[in-house]
Amino acid sequence: MPTRRLPDRPDVEHLRNQAKTLQRWVRDGDAQALRWVREFHPDPPETFARSDALLVVARSYGFASWPALRATLDVIERFSRSPHREPAGFLALACLTYSNDDPGRWASARRMLAERPELAGESIHTAAAVGDVAAVRAFLDGDPGLANRQGGPHRWEPLLYVAYSRIDSTAPGHSTLEVARLLLERGADPDAGFLWDGLTSPFTVLTGAFGGGEGAPPPHQFRLELAELLLRAGADPNDSQTLYNCGLQRQGDDYLRLLLRHGLGRGDGGVWHRRLGHTHPAPSQLLEDELIKAARHHLVERVRLLLDHGADPDGVGTAHPVFGGHTARQVATMYGHGELLGEADDPVLRFLGACMRADEEAAERLRTTEAPPHHLVAAATDGRTDAVRLMARLGFEVQGMALHQAAFHGHLDTVRALLELGADPFRTDPSYHATPRGWAEHNQQWAVAEYLATVERSRTE
Repeated sequence: MPTRRLPDRPDVEHLRNQAKTLQRWVRDGDAQALRWVREFHPDPPETFARSDALLVVARSYGFASWPALRATLDVIERFSRSPHREPAGFLALACLTYSNDDPGRWASARRMLAERPELAGESIHTAAAVGDVAAVRAFLDGDPGLANRQGGPHRWEPLLYVAYSRIDSTAPGHSTLEVARLLLERGADPDAGFLWDGLTSPFTVLTGAFGGGEGAPPPHQFRLELAELLLRAGADPNDSQTLYNCGLQRQGDDYLRLLLRHGLGRGDGGVWHRRLGHTHPAPSQLLEDELIKAARHHLVERVRLLLDHGADPDGVGTAHPVFGGHTARQVATMYGHGELLGEADDPVLRFLGACMRADEEAAERLRTTEAPPHHLVAAATDGRTDAVRLMARLGFEVQGMALHQAAFHGHLDTVRALLELGADPFRTDPSYHATPRGWAEHNQQWAVAEYLATVERSRTE
């Protein structure tokens, strides 16, 4: 039985209650509970005490003991921050918070600074966000310990305010890059970071420098220069959140080349991996995850770059559910890019790959009833209209989320094809209860949204 992933925002009382429930079920002779005990208890006792239940719960999440699990929960609590929940004062407006980020917030911070220039000197944290070099130097001269002092609305170190600031001031004497250099010279931790809302993917100084992520927040004004400065100062390149955020934008590999040059995929994973243990990916897993994502999206140059740096095409990385625990070779095969890494031996994956290439002859030859019926959604997501038509003829499901995904990504031809094949334009998704047109509007795909609105009107008249 595989271990479970620790839940997001883990709560010790919730986990204690799991142990209480397990103990009760064991006493009642529940077969599943007894299997858990046999699987996860190193020496199943005759009398199943609360301490035994706590041990089983801990080991089911991959920890050696309950104290080891508690130690990780303590780390999560210590570093958890929720910048998106803070009141909208100057620093909250000035920085990325990864929730409701928009240029209007940063413009408001700039107006506040223009109206009250003295804001920059209120604290080392405001001076760092503004990039006021002289003010930061004066603060550090007065108290060297301020280089790593947490403060401001987010309880961040000054270097984090530098990296997440989007004021982008170019006024004389202002440079967030030079402030970062000064802070590092005075002993600031280049690996400073926090756990956003308690999630176990650290948002580090490096993460702030690169920006990116869902909604495509902008990078720091000195993106690569600041990242290079941090890495030279000792920031660990095995930065899981940076890789996630940058990987969402598939154009350009400059961030990846920089991280690889400084040791991505090597070493012990750095301070955050030591703090979080197996809940944080190891360097080799991060590299394999990047290769899997590159294989999924047929990013040929990125695949070559990662292979040149030792990424294993047959490794599963973190076995993220979105890829079903498949390797890069398997993912390339099932999405029709088998030539990238050499096709996997699995006949089902080869069938899916033939479908995604719209290779009708190969798909008929490899046809199998074991293929997942929802794989047509992947073709719709990519806008592979010919593949969608072929897969529909072969019996793949049309009424799932395919139309939503095609609409969200702006694939008008695919949207038209799905409607011809019987997809329902009024179907709502289970999470947001929105129609395909709603998804198109949310992602500002106005041509698709207008077309779907016309279809809706024609079917209700």
